Amino acid sequence: MKSIPTLRRIAIAVAALALCAGAQAAPQCGSDKPLRFAGITWESGQFYTSLIRTILESGYGCKTEVVNGSTAATETALVSGDLQLWVEQWNRTDIIKKGVEGGKIKLVGDLLADGGATEGFFVPDYVVNGDAKRGIEASAPDLRTVADMPKYKELFADDEELGKGRFLNCPTGWDCEKINNQKFKAYKLDSSYTNFRAGTGSALDAAVSSAVERGKPVLFYYWSPASLMGKYKFVQIKEPDYNQKCWETIKDPRAKEVCPSATPNSRLTVGMSTALIQSDPEVVSLIEKVQVKPETINASIARMAGEKKVPADVVTKEFLKANPAVWSAWVTPAAAAKLTEALK
Repeated sequence: MKSIPTLRRIAIAVAALALCAGAQAAPQCGSDKPLRFAGITWESGQFYTSLIRTILESGYGCKTEVVNGSTAATETALVSGDLQLWVEQWNRTDIIKKGVEGGKIKLVGDLLADGGATEGFFVPDYVVNGDAKRGIEASAPDLRTVADMPKYKELFADDEELGKGRFLNCPTGWDCEKINNQKFKAYKLDSSYTNFRAGTGSALDAAVSSAVERGKPVLFYYWSPASLMGKYKFVQIKEPDYNQKCWETIKDPRAKEVCPSATPNSRLTVGMSTALIQSDPEVVSLIEKVQVKPETINASIARMAGEKKVPADVVTKEFLKANPAVWSAWVTPAAAAKLTEALK
């Protein structure tokens, strides 16, 4: 007779353990504590942040909020645990590298399809191929590689330094500016081009946009995903193939002996606090699957940066409504049903 209560106690204990395990396996989204995202200033980061937040809120019942601040401040907050997610990580800063090394955060997912984010030297498509609709003839039909650039220096003439072309670099202090400075040495471009630094990212965009709108030749550094890539058609100038040894000399601004290498494609990830990863496996599972094609995101963020300045949440909902087959593969069936209903 004493065995029956014992069995009951065992059954109750097993059920309790199962409930605890289930609670740990489920996301924390049922709690009043919101998942805190870093606020990001550039359009692609804002789009990805809005996309993941919308799916978590409408599909999984999560509460979320965005905390704004400088990149350094929000990355520090992520490492310290004050934030849980930092979307579109390029893994370039010491703060993030040390956070990963110390086990405070992990970089999860691969947000951009088809090989990752790209960077390099570009010209408008009409410079190489012309534009019959605008009555523009190709002014540099043979411009294919960085080795071809010196012979076209007059086409991209610098207004201030006669006899040289102008290359529009990143603003001073940006990581890409330092890399391009080293590439100028590696490609021996100093004698034929002025390495012109834009004052801000907006100034770089304005210079490129102004030239394109007027159908003028312009040579510049840029990256994808980015709004300009969705708004205009550019041709990337081919650099020497990626070489790990040479890339190390290009990354190091102190290196005096520099050899040629293209910039490797970057994997765009989501920085997540280790605590969130341990407590919310379904959130991790979602982020591991989120992936958007470059042409899709460039077109989306071009609308965000356009004259009408369409908000990220509006562009996000348009994307979700137009691409159910894409995002339904990222989420659980229950979350897909809830999100579908929310989008009606």
